[in-house]
Amino acid sequence: MKIDNSIKPAGSAKVRETHTPASGKSAPTPQTGGGASVQLSGLSVQLQASGDAPVFDAARVSQIKQAIADGKFQINAGAIADRLLSSARELVDAERQS
Repeated sequence: MKIDNSIKPAGSAKVRETHTPASGKSAPTPQTGGGASVQLSGLSVQLQASGDAPVFDAARVSQIKQAIADGKFQINAGAIADRLLSSARELVDAERQS
């Protein structure tokens, strides 16, 4: 399947600054020529700001895939259980505080 990159957007997008009450920060918001606008939440702005960091380590994923293929990948069930319990405790504590 070939992807055609020749299609251009209908209008030129304008960027304007908006104030998001949740974060108290301004975020660029695209606005199309038709008057439609998009407002980003504070979390969305934070996620965009952290977009420079890779989501995952491709080299590590490759190592794990190879270990699985070779039958050498070992799962540490104790460590998984400990982290699961720790996560559950954090959730319960956060629920109690709210």
